Amino acid sequence: EVQLVESGGGLVQPGGSLRLSCAASGARFDDYDIGWFRQAPGKEREGLLCFSSRNRRRFYSNSVKGRFTISSDSAKNSVYLEMNNLKPEDTAVYYCAATKSRLILSSCYQRISYDYWGQGTQVTVSS
Repeated sequence: EVQLVESGGGLVQPGGSLRLSCAASGARFDDYDIGWFRQAPGKEREGLLCFSSRNRRRFYSNSVKGRFTISSDSAKNSVYLEMNNLKPEDTAVYYCAATKSRLILSSCYQRISYDYWGQGTQVTVSS
């Protein structure tokens, strides 16, 4: 069973960048499909993008396409979320999640598609 730990959150000014990390332990992340979600205060958890190292497919939601990128490092057993041109509305707790199932576009952004979750890392975009 995989365990996930996010890190890299913090305070950043509008227009700035951050890179979040999702470190996997207990299993190789290559055996899972990975997604990134966020949850702002008072809002539902929102699926942002997902990645399958098994078939190299990536899906991005319209809210982050062109600004956020997902990448991975097999040697570090980690997945990363590169966030650029951050906006105040990007302020949220960010979560990585994993599933052994193969994600498709319709399942990528749904919480129910994932079996394992990290604890989250706070990102605040403010001047």
